[in-house]
Amino acid sequence: MANNGEAASYYNDLEGQPLPPQPNEHAWGQRQEQRQMPYHLIPGPDKQQQPGPNQQQQQPVPGAPQQNFNMDSKQNYDQMFAIQGPKYRDLWAGLLFLATFAGFVVVSGISIHGYSSTRSGSGNGIYDSTDTFGLTTNTVICLIICIAVAIILSVIYMWVARTFTKLLIWVTGIANICLGLATAIYMLYQKYWSGGIVFLVFVVFTIICFISWIPRIPFSVVMLQGSMDVARRRGHVFIVSLIGGLAGAAFGVWFSITMVAVYVKYEPGNNPACDVSGGGCSQAKVIGLMVFITFAGYWISEWLKNTIHTTVAGIYGSWYFSRGDADFPRGATRSAARRALTYSFGSISLGSLVVAIINFLRQLCSIAQQQAAGSGDTLASIFFCLLGCFISILDWAVQFVNRYAFCHIALYGSSYFEAAKNTWTMIKNRGIDALVNQCLLGPVFSMGATFVAYATALSAYVFLRVTKPAYNDDGSYTPVILAYAFLVGLQICNIFTTPISSGVDTLFVAMGWDPHVLLENHNDLYQRMVEVYPRVQQAIHN
Repeated sequence: MANNGEAASYYNDLEGQPLPPQPNEHAWGQRQEQRQMPYHLIPGPDKQQQPGPNQQQQQPVPGAPQQNFNMDSKQNYDQMFAIQGPKYRDLWAGLLFLATFAGFVVVSGISIHGYSSTRSGSGNGIYDSTDTFGLTTNTVICLIICIAVAIILSVIYMWVARTFTKLLIWVTGIANICLGLATAIYMLYQKYWSGGIVFLVFVVFTIICFISWIPRIPFSVVMLQGSMDVARRRGHVFIVSLIGGLAGAAFGVWFSITMVAVYVKYEPGNNPACDVSGGGCSQAKVIGLMVFITFAGYWISEWLKNTIHTTVAGIYGSWYFSRGDADFPRGATRSAARRALTYSFGSISLGSLVVAIINFLRQLCSIAQQQAAGSGDTLASIFFCLLGCFISILDWAVQFVNRYAFCHIALYGSSYFEAAKNTWTMIKNRGIDALVNQCLLGPVFSMGATFVAYATALSAYVFLRVTKPAYNDDGSYTPVILAYAFLVGLQICNIFTTPISSGVDTLFVAMGWDPHVLLENHNDLYQRMVEVYPRVQQAIHN
């Protein structure tokens, strides 16, 4: 075993506790004789190798899934990760998601029909619009440019992650800080005070976080390298990432056109679209429909992201519990995707609904804060800023649980709340929470997505400054457009990076359910983890 005296000394000083004893590699080598036993029943190093007549086998962690391993023949995914109990879970959430999606389609169809019927006022390009009462084709082009920026930057970011894995965390942090600072300075220079101050606060918070993360970078790099190694051998991971990212971008274009079309169709004023079939115009309709499509947009994009996460978790789970390429289950990617789209569709919809509600509230809070700051209401601006911080903390907590619950759903087809409860209990009982807190990949990828969101928001702001659309002479639509540009960039990048972060999340969950598999099947990764963070042994042998 590799021994890193400096690392061991550092963590001894940090936590003031002695390190657990080094595992006996010879004892672990004897486990090769026990391959006929299911993993969760293989005794640990402190047990006898075979239970006697009066001895009981080691019991699995409470709530731990039961795997079915047949060493006589190569298994497929459904055989290795058999679903216990009812196959279809949380059906009501799946049906509600389909109803919401259908509602979005109806609203989009009616609005786009009204928009296309009155293109003369909305314009066919950037500068030929004559409407002054609401968004126009100029806004559609603006958001499409933002989406193109988000796609390009997300693909570049994934390329950096694959090519310069060790430098990814440093590149992400520094680039995020620099672009956020540049965005804030440019907005302040243009005297857009509310937007500049908000971005400046984000940058200060990012700098504080990044400095506090520096001691944890070595362990995070090892986990990222482990995830990328599997992704390189299992090319389906990058294929899923590409397909999911393009699907997310396509939905972003659809959502952007729908958002503008709602304004064009229902905004009151000298609006010829009010006479087109689909209902009259009123400010209440605009607000109500914008609330609905914003919520639906969050839910659909979250569902897409979590479906990708669940599919990729099946690939990584298959890698973890197999002993090599020859033992890798047949059709793992197809089977994991099929399960996510059928049996687990309701559970994924339910988990995505919880996050969508929180993100929707945060979006409303952000718009209200910017409008209050723009109108000079300092007290309201501070209130909405504090409320936004609280909602962000709540979002972080729910996202934390969801990341690992969806891994459990991917492998064992549990209901959402059952998976969340069992996974959280496992993480706390096994001590995996210490490893999770030590790993920065979740925050790093969130920071990378924020970097892309900064770029899209900055692109939208520059576009509005250069084109100066008539509907935005007073700047009243700037906060709304920037908020949606930020949202689109954030969601697209999150979808692109989900497969890589899913690998690390799945590894933590699998280690919690059966840590001995890491020692037996992936000892090289275990050694690298111990070298940079010796307390991995404590979690593994807990």
